[in-house]
Amino acid sequence: MSFGEFFNVGVEGEFAYFTLAHFLPILIAISIIVIVYKKQDFLRSFKFEPNLRLILAFTLIVAEMSYFWQKMYIGSDIKDHLPLTICGWTAIFTALLLLSHNKFLFDVVYFWALAGSLNALITPAVIVDSGPMHFRYYQFWVMHLGIFIGLFYMIFVYKMRPTFVSFVKSYVLLAIFGVFCIYVNRLIPGANYLFLASTEAGGSALNFLPSNIVQRALVMGVLMLLLYFTAYLPYFIRDRRLKNKDLNVLNVEQQEVLVS
Repeated sequence: MSFGEFFNVGVEGEFAYFTLAHFLPILIAISIIVIVYKKQDFLRSFKFEPNLRLILAFTLIVAEMSYFWQKMYIGSDIKDHLPLTICGWTAIFTALLLLSHNKFLFDVVYFWALAGSLNALITPAVIVDSGPMHFRYYQFWVMHLGIFIGLFYMIFVYKMRPTFVSFVKSYVLLAIFGVFCIYVNRLIPGANYLFLASTEAGGSALNFLPSNIVQRALVMGVLMLLLYFTAYLPYFIRDRRLKNKDLNVLNVEQQEVLVS
């Protein structure tokens, strides 16, 4: 295969769901996340830890930008590839989060990744024409899996976590972004940003949504709300247990005081 063919588009069906080409990158990312979890104390005090975050942030930015470079190389129409994707912005926000430790960025990345970008890993419809013999395959996996590696790095090493306020702020920002994308989809013929206009070629978990734009947007809004709650649920349960535990301890102490 020539250099030009590697950066060109492949043929539809070159990448198949639930194959080695699908699972191997995910398994590699999970392995890295497990290592980060096990070595979190070491990483927290590691002399060159800032360099690790810088490398990951730089990788995410380059991975996101290289998507547009590749589209320019093959002569794609720029209006079909505007920077209006959840995953693209989540990658940028993750890179900035790694560099700044900003809580608002964490709030956005946490919910956008677990409620939005996760779908792209399960059904990566946008790379059905790009298998391991094409650049787009590697760009997709490096960017998307880099988001999750960066997110869990900040959770494990820096002990960052979402709150209910995080839930609300992130969802409001997502809703604003969604409304803007609906406007762009109506403005540009054939545009389908955030899959709010129609289904995506190649099969996606979103293909069951209604074709009517208003109904589609409403169903997606409710679906995202449910996914947001699912992403927040572990922390909600943990906080409730800690609160109940504290109340039990307080009750015991009060009873001991009364007895004495």
